[in-house]
Amino acid sequence: MLLRLEDLFDKIDFFSAREASFEHHSVLVALFEILDVTSRSDLKSDLLQELDKQRTMLEGLRSNPDVSEQALDHILQDIRAAFRGLLDIPGRIGGHLRDDEWLMSVKQRMNIPGAACEFDLPAYHYWLSLAPELRRADLKDWITPFTPIRSGINIVLNMLRNSGRNYHFTAVQGVFQQTGSEHQAHLLRLHISSEFACVPEISANKYALNIRFVPWRPDHKADVYEEDVPFELTFCSL
Repeated sequence: MLLRLEDLFDKIDFFSAREASFEHHSVLVALFEILDVTSRSDLKSDLLQELDKQRTMLEGLRSNPDVSEQALDHILQDIRAAFRGLLDIPGRIGGHLRDDEWLMSVKQRMNIPGAACEFDLPAYHYWLSLAPELRRADLKDWITPFTPIRSGINIVLNMLRNSGRNYHFTAVQGVFQQTGSEHQAHLLRLHISSEFACVPEISANKYALNIRFVPWRPDHKADVYEEDVPFELTFCSL
C-alpha cells in the first residue's frame, strides 16, 4: 500500500506543476485514489507505530562510534516532525475532502466510466476553465493536509530501501525458486539487464519465493522465458 501511495503522490507532483485542465483533472483522479486507498486500513496508526519503532531503534545507536551523530540527529528530527504531523491530523485521513460536498459529488461521478463529461459535471468543468493559478491554489489546499502522511511514508520507505542486502542469482530457463526463512523481507527489489526482453512475475510468502520471467511480446502470451536470466535481488527489512 505504501508503494501505491508513493506512486500516486508522485503523479500529483507531476501533474499539479502543469497548467492544462486535463493535467489538473489527473491530479484530482490521483487524489481521489489516495482517498480510497487510505480509507481501507488504519494507515495513520500503522505509520505512528512504525515511526515510533524506528525512533526507538535509532536512539539506541547514539553510543555507536560507527554512526554519525549529525546524520542520526537529522533522521530523528524528521521522524519526530512526521510523528507530530500525524498526531495532529483530526479524525480520519482525508476528512477535509469527505466534508466537501462538491468534491464528493465530483468523485461520485468520476467513479462512473465516462461520467466526468461537461454535460454531466458543468460546475466541475467551469472550475477546469478557471486560470491555472486559481486551480493550482485549490489543489494546494486539498493536497497539503496529506503532507504528514506522505512524510511518514517517505521516511519508512527510505529506511526500508536503505536496509537492503543485495544478492546475485540466475533464473534457469526463466524460473527461480528459493525456500527457507533466511531471506525473509518486507520489500524486494529486482534488477535485470535491459538486454533481456522479459518481465518478472513474483509470488512469495514466509516459506518460499518464486520468480518467473515472462517474455514481452505483443500477443502477451504468458510463456516462460526460455533462456537463463541473471538478475540482482535486494532483500529489504525493517
